[in-house]
Amino acid sequence: MRILTTLLLLTICSSAFSQVSGIKRTVITKADVSIEGREAVVAKVELEPGVFAGRHTHPGDEISYVLEGEGELLIEGEAPRKLKAGDAVVIPAGKVHDAKNTGSGTMRLIGTYVVEKGKPLASPAK
Repeated sequence: MRILTTLLLLTICSSAFSQVSGIKRTVITKADVSIEGREAVVAKVELEPGVFAGRHTHPGDEISYVLEGEGELLIEGEAPRKLKAGDAVVIPAGKVHDAKNTGSGTMRLIGTYVVEKGKPLASPAK
């Protein structure tokens, strides 16, 4: 039963995360962590050329690694940051941010989120 529930949650998270055209988010795994009330979610993120992820926040920290491509990270209140394959970023919980693929090919990242259980993985920024 627990495996079935986990698969259902992964499907829901994956489809809820794929609503913006030109961006695909695929949840790879999720599991409890040592901090009560939190879980880790690992996702593959793909942005097509010229696409913005959309301004959003997470109910926990995001740690992402750029696998391929190039782009720009836009964190509210900070200067834009150029990203390329091999770069990593840490975005604190609740910080409004966006990302844009500035290259000519698909930008691929692996994102790890340590978030509050029961909350949406990402929420659009107001």
